[in-house]
Amino acid sequence: MRSLLVLGCTGLVISFVVPLLDRIIQIYQLVATSSPILGGFVVLLVMGLLGGLFFIIWRYLRLFQAEPAKPLPIPEAPTDKIEAAQDSLEALERQVQQIQDEVMRRSLSEQTEQLKQNFIRQELRLVVFGVGSAGKTSLVNGLLNLSDDNLTSRGMVGATMGTTQLGKTYAPVRFPKLDVPIQITDCPGILEASALGSDREQEARQIATEADLIVFVVDDDIRKSEYEILKALSEIGKRTILAFNKIDLLTKEAREIIHTSLRSRVLDFIVPEDVVAISASPRAVALESGEMVQPNPKLQPLLNRILDIFSYEGDELVADNVLLRSQSLTTATREALAQQQQMEADKVVEKFQWLVVGVVFATPLPVVDMLATAAINAQMVVEIGKVYGCDINIERGKELASSLTRTLVSLGIVKGVVQIVSTVISVTLVGLVLKATIQSVTAAYLTRIAGKSFIEYFSRDRDWGDGGIAEVVQRQFQLNRRDEFLKIFVQEAINRVMVLLKP
Repeated sequence: MRSLLVLGCTGLVISFVVPLLDRIIQIYQLVATSSPILGGFVVLLVMGLLGGLFFIIWRYLRLFQAEPAKPLPIPEAPTDKIEAAQDSLEALERQVQQIQDEVMRRSLSEQTEQLKQNFIRQELRLVVFGVGSAGKTSLVNGLLNLSDDNLTSRGMVGATMGTTQLGKTYAPVRFPKLDVPIQITDCPGILEASALGSDREQEARQIATEADLIVFVVDDDIRKSEYEILKALSEIGKRTILAFNKIDLLTKEAREIIHTSLRSRVLDFIVPEDVVAISASPRAVALESGEMVQPNPKLQPLLNRILDIFSYEGDELVADNVLLRSQSLTTATREALAQQQQMEADKVVEKFQWLVVGVVFATPLPVVDMLATAAINAQMVVEIGKVYGCDINIERGKELASSLTRTLVSLGIVKGVVQIVSTVISVTLVGLVLKATIQSVTAAYLTRIAGKSFIEYFSRDRDWGDGGIAEVVQRQFQLNRRDEFLKIFVQEAINRVMVLLKP
């Protein structure tokens, strides 16, 4: 609409330019017959008046534009994920320190510190998902038995660090050719959690969020429910290996068909090299003598892939983990800061809305003048801007206040507020319908609408939005005209007037 208005005005101006020039020439010719100098002076005077008119129009349109943001220095983009994670943590710490609520600040600070410790921790985290029949627990036990720590302990499975409803977390163990130990978590899976309640599902997703690498175990071609979980894990940025277990139960042809199908179906988010065929707990084989022999698990291909990923991508996976978890923490911090700014800005509005009650009651003014000096107070605009980190001067505050004043008048809100306040006062306190009282309460009410409008303007980074200033003002007017709120507001304003009347 603004662009169309500018184009329309431009066309209108052009349509008047040619006739106007012709008229100026005629004026000059008429006056120049008696005095060429006087003719030139008249032409200059006319052109000056036209130039002033154009400047006033341009100035008026400029007041309705959004405050141009000051150019900020372009920060240098991080060169890798580790540097990005460090920058994210530093930015998060700065945001947390701005929170004034001590309880909220302490809570977020503790979570941020925990995230920092997670970034510098000395182990990698591997989480194993899978349905109960997929052989996931056998896979975890097999991996633990292949670790250096358990090989030197005569094949004993690693000690359990902690147990939850969703599984077990084992103490970090070391593997060949990897300097950093791996902490393995055995999680029964999101599928079972979904059937047993949202709390367990949430815990399963939390475990997945904290993992550096996920191994998802299947024992056949992938089902729809399993596929959806795999895709969801990839969408939150988790590196996942798909382990095709129990291949010892299939013929070579069937195994190859299923393996190929798995690679094809998850190709959009898992590379073929990360789809590995294994046998975590092979079934016993009967020899000709009748003796039953238990074959060794076939887990080395999976272990090799895990070690390769951790060796070449371990630091980046940890950084990805930190970045992912810091996003949610950053969101919580920003919400807390937004609430804090809202509360501070509301206090500014409340201060000014009651301040103008005394000012206007002491010096009653016509409605339009009252708006210019009290309800749309430039100092209020400046103080609200400071709450949102916008350092504007008093002159710019006056310009913004003036533009909003004209909007209030043009929308008929000023007249409507006067009628509303007069009605409420006449109903609540009969006999106190005084001109000064109505004006002071009206001024306070309009100050509130203006202040709330500027809060919305500054919270949007100095932008009135697609609907412009008129839509914002109209919305705030509607939000602040509820009957119950009006009665309380008017009563409070009248109480303040009564204080002024006391000797």
